[in-house]
Amino acid sequence: MAEPLLDRQFLEKLERLTIYWQKSFAGLVGGHNPSRFAGGGQEFLDHRNFHQGDDLRAVNWRAYLRLEKLFLKMFQIEPRVPVQILLDSSASMQGAKFDYGRKLAGSLAYVGLVRLDTLAIVPFSSRLGEAKRCGGGRHRFSPVAAYLTGLQSGGKTDFYEIAKEYMSSRPQRGLLIVISDFLDDRGCERALQYLADFGHELSLIQIWNEEDRVPPWSGELELVDAESNEEMRVEFDDVARAEYTRQFDEYSASLKQLALRNAGRYVSVPTSRALEDVLFDDMIRARGVA
Repeated sequence: MAEPLLDRQFLEKLERLTIYWQKSFAGLVGGHNPSRFAGGGQEFLDHRNFHQGDDLRAVNWRAYLRLEKLFLKMFQIEPRVPVQILLDSSASMQGAKFDYGRKLAGSLAYVGLVRLDTLAIVPFSSRLGEAKRCGGGRHRFSPVAAYLTGLQSGGKTDFYEIAKEYMSSRPQRGLLIVISDFLDDRGCERALQYLADFGHELSLIQIWNEEDRVPPWSGELELVDAESNEEMRVEFDDVARAEYTRQFDEYSASLKQLALRNAGRYVSVPTSRALEDVLFDDMIRARGVA
């Protein structure tokens, strides 16, 4: 039997989180919108587990009397902020990075579902892939998990074409969570700036393997680009390794600066770091979730 994308125990922990955004988008609920509980004219949609700090007024006390466990009643509020999760599915993400990216996308999607956000997961390489739209509560997560599990990586990254296609096909502004290694021969900073200038709020999550930052090899090497299959012969030693790491850190810093100057967020995620630590530590400190 195939291993689930995310286990049930981990999903229950995620119910304490909320996807955070700062902008107010025209015609939509603005801010990070911390409360989606009972109120006049709101339609009941789902339950979730009670966590410390939740509004006691939204507790289902009848369920507590029967089950001796606290559940919160969740209500649908319209309009809801669109959260778009752009997941890099290019060849450079193959292996551990893509597996990690799918689990991270699934985790954020579950958080959004529990909080009744409207979401779409959009894979991309040189073009946008077929999006998976979801909303309506945590019971809608199974199709999302199946969709992510079935995704395959391949193709060449082209952020510039993706930005143009995205802005022309999806005119609604919202929160863009971009999960990628951001490795693009043409560079991605200009394309990301276009998206920010268009009115989107950016949350950039850079996923990398340890060898992406500190290559462990030495001697004469023949490197093959995962996306273009271009070959390059290099002589690698401690000096070259240190310079490579310096340039990687410099590039990561430029991505962070781009996000912050546009009132967005940036998180650097090595695949060696536990997913739970990323969500409950790194992303909270970066205000990607609350």
